[in-house]
Amino acid sequence: MTDELFQAWYFGTDETKAAAWEQWMKQNPSQEPLISQAVSSMQSMIIKEKELSPAQVNAQHQRLMDALPAATPVIPMRPARRRWWLSAAAAVLLVVAGAWLWNNLNNQSSVKTAYGQLAQKQLPDGSEVTLNANSTISYSCNWEQGKEREVWIKGEAFFKVKKTAAKSRFIVHTDQLDVVVTGTQFNVISRGSRSSVMLTEGSVTIRTKDGKEVKMVPGDYVEFTNSQLERKAMKQEAVLAWTERKIEFNNTSMSEVAQIIKEHYGLELEIAGSGLAGKTITGIMPNDNLDVFLATLEATIECKVIRKDGRIIVTNP
Repeated sequence: MTDELFQAWYFGTDETKAAAWEQWMKQNPSQEPLISQAVSSMQSMIIKEKELSPAQVNAQHQRLMDALPAATPVIPMRPARRRWWLSAAAAVLLVVAGAWLWNNLNNQSSVKTAYGQLAQKQLPDGSEVTLNANSTISYSCNWEQGKEREVWIKGEAFFKVKKTAAKSRFIVHTDQLDVVVTGTQFNVISRGSRSSVMLTEGSVTIRTKDGKEVKMVPGDYVEFTNSQLERKAMKQEAVLAWTERKIEFNNTSMSEVAQIIKEHYGLELEIAGSGLAGKTITGIMPNDNLDVFLATLEATIECKVIRKDGRIIVTNP
């Protein structure tokens, strides 16, 4: 509701931004339920109009300006000639002011990627993070020197953590475990009940919620399975292929392929053809273009792929 493109589209105030929002909706059909919910919420904000004197308008305007941060640019407002514009402006101000208050009270920032999207972000301390598709990180907006730097993750991300003069700890929280470092590079997955860490540089300590610990060295891959931390042999290139917009398969079952498609693109894959469920895939495929991915899948296991009603059906040729 606070996205400026959404507001421009909803209120019809900027054709360019509205067109950009419509294009985003076409590219992200899975977000339609969330968009509908936002529209319903906006529509529920019923504003009862009444005549306001110029003095009342100026008084309310001054009260809002006094509540905003000093650095916020102040644009003088004049009473609109049409009451509907005053109502629309009031609704926008209500949403923006509410979002500002929420963010400041909670002092949190977040980055989220859509299905099929990758994103890079520099954190307050200069550390860098790359997010895989369908992933979210959140963190405090202001990291104090010498204090622990904490990030919460849902999905998958690759971190390049910057060392600080005070050697303050950098902690990544998942639902199952915490990754504790000072300065290093590593990959973290946190999807549902599955968590894993691949360390490429430096050293990290993994701690589970029940107090178990594992210290990692470069090249280690640790997975949280059945409430236990387990070291596994895993090629770094395969784990990090997504950072180069690729997926590397090595005798990967079709059920695992279905899970990958669901996590990256938000679509269910149904295996309908006889004998296809038992097939495996080995090779490298792109992960940033679903059409190319599916065409490669057809050629790899000699099947026919059909997209229907938001599902992907794999059947015999």
